[in-house]
Amino acid sequence: MEKIDTTEQDNPVDELPVVDGVLIEHEADDLETTVTPRLPEAKTPRSYQRSYLLYIFLPFIFLTVTLLGGLRLASPDNAFVFLKPALFCLIFGSILLVLFFRAGLIRLEGWFSEELSTLKNAANAAVLFTLFAASTQLFNSLLPEQGLPFWVVAFCFFWTLWNNLFAEFDTRRLLRSLGALFGLAFVVKYLVLVNLAAPASESWIRALIENPAKETFTWLLDLPRFSAGTGYIQFFAVAFYLIGLFLMPQSTKNSDFRQD
Repeated sequence: MEKIDTTEQDNPVDELPVVDGVLIEHEADDLETTVTPRLPEAKTPRSYQRSYLLYIFLPFIFLTVTLLGGLRLASPDNAFVFLKPALFCLIFGSILLVLFFRAGLIRLEGWFSEELSTLKNAANAAVLFTLFAASTQLFNSLLPEQGLPFWVVAFCFFWTLWNNLFAEFDTRRLLRSLGALFGLAFVVKYLVLVNLAAPASESWIRALIENPAKETFTWLLDLPRFSAGTGYIQFFAVAFYLIGLFLMPQSTKNSDFRQD
């Protein structure tokens, strides 16, 4: 019988390396499992700066806008008067917050998530609440207090915000649109309407004789009389609000916050 040489046949098993070893038998009870805990990543100064900006500086800006938005200076003694927001301001603030999510200025999954701790979710909710409060008071600042101008400006705000809900917006375009809208409303209220209202005086007969046109517009439009310093206060309220929107991050998952 002829002997067959199998060394020259193509066998992939023969090409594998051979490892010499000793098989040691162990019982299941002798096996030990070592778990090495994962150490938290070291926080950098930049991460602390983001946390301070998001959870301290931004709420401070929005709370400042909340305070200034309802502040007025009465005429003629410049006494401080704080006006509560109308119901329309709450509605406009809610629509504006929805518009922020709609345009991508704020991503809901980036602020509230199961991946984040309970403390961070609560802190994010507090920041968004200050944003809502500032938005409400900003409309309180820009809307006329009463009379026909209040209804006209309120309708313009509602029409603009409602149409923007169904428009294609990116973050920069939204900020430019809101800046133009708030700027126009500020000019109408504090540069146009304020010049139509007659200054408050002790004698309305004397004011009617000296400024009959202003007294007529004040009576017809039911315009309140505030000091000129009110416009300066509300200018800073609008400016701080726009700065706060510019600093708002889309997501907080990349911003480090101390989690206990």
